Amino acid sequence: MKVMVAIKRVLDYNVAPRIGRDGSSIDISNAKMSMNPFDEIAVEEAVRLKEAGVATEVVVVSCGVAQAQETLRNALAMGADRALLVETSAQLQPLAVAKLLKALVDKEQPSLVLLGKQAIDDDSNQTGQMLAALAGLPQATFASKVAIADGKVTVEREVDGGAQTLALTLPAVVTTDLRLNEPRYVTLPNIMKAKKKPLETIEPDSLGVDVSPRLKTLKIVEPRKRTAGLMVPDVKALLEGLKTQAKVL
Repeated sequence: MKVMVAIKRVLDYNVAPRIGRDGSSIDISNAKMSMNPFDEIAVEEAVRLKEAGVATEVVVVSCGVAQAQETLRNALAMGADRALLVETSAQLQPLAVAKLLKALVDKEQPSLVLLGKQAIDDDSNQTGQMLAALAGLPQATFASKVAIADGKVTVEREVDGGAQTLALTLPAVVTTDLRLNEPRYVTLPNIMKAKKKPLETIEPDSLGVDVSPRLKTLKIVEPRKRTAGLMVPDVKALLEGLKTQAKVL
C-alpha cells in the first residue's frame, strides 16, 4: 500500500511574523522556515504505518519554491522513501495546491493521502477537502486516531459533542490533528541517509495545472493590543463599568 503525504514549507512556529513593506504580505526574508507542524504529524503517521507493515511505500510531496527541497529532505530523514517537488515561484493558494495534488494522485495512485488539517501560515483548512472533492475520494478531517484493515481506514476525530468514528473505503484522504501522534526527532544518521533518497522536481505545466492566484490579499494588520484590565472595589462599580465602558448593559 502506497501512502502519499503532502507537506508545506512555512515560517517556523517559534518565529514572530513581520508584515512586509507592501502591507499585504508576511516578510520571510532571513527568517527560519520549517515543515508545517500538522504536516509533520502526517509524515509521522505514514512512517508508523510503514513500520507496522501496513504501508509499503511513503511518498512525500510539496508545492512551492526550490527551498522546499530542504523540507522534503527532513521528511525523508523521518522515514519517507522518496519525494516529489512541484517547483514554482507563484503564490500558491489552496485551490491551486489541491489541483496539483490531484494530478499527483492520478499519477502515483496512492491508497491513502495524508495532509495536515491546516497550514499555520494562512490557517485556510481547505486543501484536504478540496483535494477529496476534485479526486472524488472519501475524506475524514481532524483525525486523532487512524487504523487501516481490510481495505478500509478507520478514523477517530474530535467533534463538539465528543468523538466521532468514521470508516472510509480506500483510497481516501485524511487530514491530521495535533492529538494523532508526536513526531520523532530526526537523527544525524537518518539525515545523511535522506541525502541519497530520490527527490524528483517537476513543474506545474507538466501536470496541466494553472496555478495563477484567484484571490488577492489587500491588507494585513497586526492584532490590536489588549488594554490593561480595570480593578473594581465592588459589584456596583463592576455594573457601572459594564454600562459606561463595555456598553453591554
